[in-house]
Amino acid sequence: MQKGFTLLEILIAMAIFTLIGVASTAMMTTVIDSNTLSEERFDKLQQLQRAMLIIERDIQQAVPRAIRVEGEVQEVVMAGGDVGSRESEGDGLGFVRGGWHNPQHMLPRSTLQYVVYRLKENRLERLHSNYVDNVVGHEPTVRVLLENVEGFEVEFVEPDKTITEDDHGSWVERYQGNKLPQAVAIEIDSIDFGLLRREFTLSGGA
Repeated sequence: MQKGFTLLEILIAMAIFTLIGVASTAMMTTVIDSNTLSEERFDKLQQLQRAMLIIERDIQQAVPRAIRVEGEVQEVVMAGGDVGSRESEGDGLGFVRGGWHNPQHMLPRSTLQYVVYRLKENRLERLHSNYVDNVVGHEPTVRVLLENVEGFEVEFVEPDKTITEDDHGSWVERYQGNKLPQAVAIEIDSIDFGLLRREFTLSGGA
């Protein structure tokens, strides 16, 4: 005589399978969320690395070249730090860099480029124009390098300053000069990565 499952046994089996399904779904959701967070973290890390490479390239290719503002020649070749600029919610930094690739001079511009760094709406931005000297009415190109930035500070070692080992007093918070500084330091207060500091030496500042 064949004996089948009772209704109670079927209900218990269904309950067990339901619990297994719920647990599996919860585990899969956790894995997917963890993977999404990892991808977002990796994307932010890549953005940070790109930003640092661009900043390093620009600063280390700085040249002692003053710019014209509305046709008037300026003597300052680099200006930045706590300059009280309305354009930046933190410190600012502006200078001319060389090495802007222009193969066989095919483009109607030089290989020099005036760049500005600023903090605006929690974003670290890089501004540049196609021409070194200011053209009236021309709007610069704005590129967001890093987001979720709460603070941006720049420090300098002046051209004629004697630097001693571990001498933090060599750094000044503001610089405007007709020579390049010996070194530039940037501090980025990032929501995602905390406080970051990089220091760069300039060959033209000695």
